[in-house]
Amino acid sequence: MTSWHDLTGHVALVTGGNSGIGLGMARGLHNAGAAVAIWGTNRANNDAAVAALRSDGSGAEVAAFGVDVADEDAVAAGMAQTLERFGHIDSLFANAGVPGRSAPIDQMSTEEWRRVMSVNLDGQFFTVRAAAGQMKARGTGSIVFTSSVSMSEGLPFSTHYAAAKAALTAMARGLAVELARDGVRVNAIVPGWTQAAMTEDLLSSPAAQAKILPRVPLRRWGAPDDYEALAVWLAGPGSGYVTGQTLVIDGGYSVF
Repeated sequence: MTSWHDLTGHVALVTGGNSGIGLGMARGLHNAGAAVAIWGTNRANNDAAVAALRSDGSGAEVAAFGVDVADEDAVAAGMAQTLERFGHIDSLFANAGVPGRSAPIDQMSTEEWRRVMSVNLDGQFFTVRAAAGQMKARGTGSIVFTSSVSMSEGLPFSTHYAAAKAALTAMARGLAVELARDGVRVNAIVPGWTQAAMTEDLLSSPAAQAKILPRVPLRRWGAPDDYEALAVWLAGPGSGYVTGQTLVIDGGYSVF
C-alpha cells in the first residue's frame, strides 16, 4: 500500500488557500508531494502563498488563481484554467469563506446576509459543482468542506455565518451518498478557535483569553499547522473508507 502521507502525482485544489487554515492545508499537501492549486482573491496573499510553498523543497508544482468563489462565472473560468494547468483534480478543499459582521437578527440587513451566504455557501456549491464532473468521470476524488464549531455551539449576532457553516455539513453528508458509487468521498472539517488574520483581534482580546480559552481542554488556540496532516490524510489513501463524516478539530472545545 502506498504511504498515506505520500501524495506524489496528486493534484489538490484549495480555495481560500492563501492564508489561515487554507494555507495550512495547502502547505501540508504540497509538502507531501501534491501539486497544489490555490484560489484566492487577494493577489499579494496568493503570491506569498506560492512563494512559501515553493520554498518547502518538495519540488511539486504550485500555482495560484484569482478566483472569487461567489462569482459563478469566475468559478467556471477558474476551474477551466486550473484543469488546463494541472490536467485534473484529485482533491478539492472547499475552504474559502468570509466572517460575518455582527448584528442582532432584527437589525441584520439583507445585503449582509447575502454577502456571507454568497461566499460561504453559494461559493462552495459553485466550486463543487465545477469540480465534481471530472472527478466522477475519473472514478475517484476527495471533497472536503470547511465548516465551523459555530454550526452547533450557537453564535449570537452572526447567525448568517453559523447557518452557512451548518449547511456545509449537510452538503457533505448528502454528497457523500450521492457520489460514493462514482468513487468520490466527501467530508467536512469543523475547526474550532484557530489563529488567523480573520480571528487575530478576537483571540488576542482579554475577553477571549478569560472566557473562551479556559473552555479549550488543550489550553491553546488552534493554528494553521494543525490542519496540515489532516488535509494529507483526507486527500490520500489513508482515508479511503472515510466519507460523509464531520471531523471536529477544536482542542476539545465542543465537549467541555
